[in-house]
This record gives sequence, structure tokens and C-alpha cells, in this order.
Amino acid sequence: MTEHGEGAGGARNPTSVERRGDRELVITRTFDAPPSTVYRAWSQAALFQRWWVPKSVPGMSLVSCDMDVRTGGKYRLEFTFGGPDTMAFYGKYLEVVPNERIVWTNDEGEEGAVTTVTFTDLGGKTLLTFNEAYPSKEALEEALQGSAAALPEQLGQLGDVLSSLGDPS
Repeated sequence: MTEHGEGAGGARNPTSVERRGDRELVITRTFDAPPSTVYRAWSQAALFQRWWVPKSVPGMSLVSCDMDVRTGGKYRLEFTFGGPDTMAFYGKYLEVVPNERIVWTNDEGEEGAVTTVTFTDLGGKTLLTFNEAYPSKEALEEALQGSAAALPEQLGQLGDVLSSLGDPS
């Protein structure tokens, strides 16, 4: 298990990254916001776009973000890296329980993972658990070198966005 402290409040709310077995990755972080606010940042495209792209990747931007966050709904995220070409990631939502849980597929390749994000209420704070189950050991290894490596930074950026929202209650 490793801990990362990226983003505002990083020392206060570190991100924990744990590999479980040959095919599973679990990342946790506590946010100083209620589950309903954290869930909104994962389920509303306008908020999601503010934090999902790691700032450390030069030229990368999310140019299209379509999210129908409901059980049976679909998503499509389209990225550019500063040029005319884009790369799309897409899938479907297998289970959505507002303010509690979102489960989705990653369908862009044969080695796609199933991702589960849970939002646990800690009395006005939220324990976020991000779990990815990969179809093979090789798929997990590839993710650890690529997209999964950016998750601590992305969750730090999420913390910054949540701080800017304030607590609506």
C-alpha cells in the first residue's frame, strides 16, 4: 500500500493505493465534503470535467464528456493531447445508487476493467473507495503504468474542486 498527498489538503487527506491480488486495485481517500457533494462531482459532467484530467499531463484535455449516470446509462469521454486526434473511453453504468455507489464498465478494449466507486458517509465527510477489477494480471500491470497511475493526482484535484464548492447543507 502506498499513500499520496497530492492536491489541497493532501497531507490531511492522503490517497491510499493498494493492489489486491493479481487483478484488483483499490484506492481510498477521505474528502471534507458530504457524500451527496462528492457524488455530484462524479455524476455531473460539468463538475467531472473540472477535475478528471491530470494537470501534470501536458496538452491533455477532456473535449467531450457525455454521462448518463443511471443504471443502464452510458458514458463517453473524449480526450485530446493538443493535436487534432482524439481518444475515447466509454462504457455503461451497471449500478447507480445516488450518493452511495456507481459501478461502470470500461468498454474501449478487450482488457477493460469494471470500476466501482463507493461514497461512505463519515459524519459530513466522505470515504471514497475506488475499486477496479481487471480481466487479467497483464491488464492490471498496464493500468498501473498508465491511467491508474494518475488517480492520486486526479483525486487531489477532486479535493480542490470540492473545496471550491463549499458545503451546500
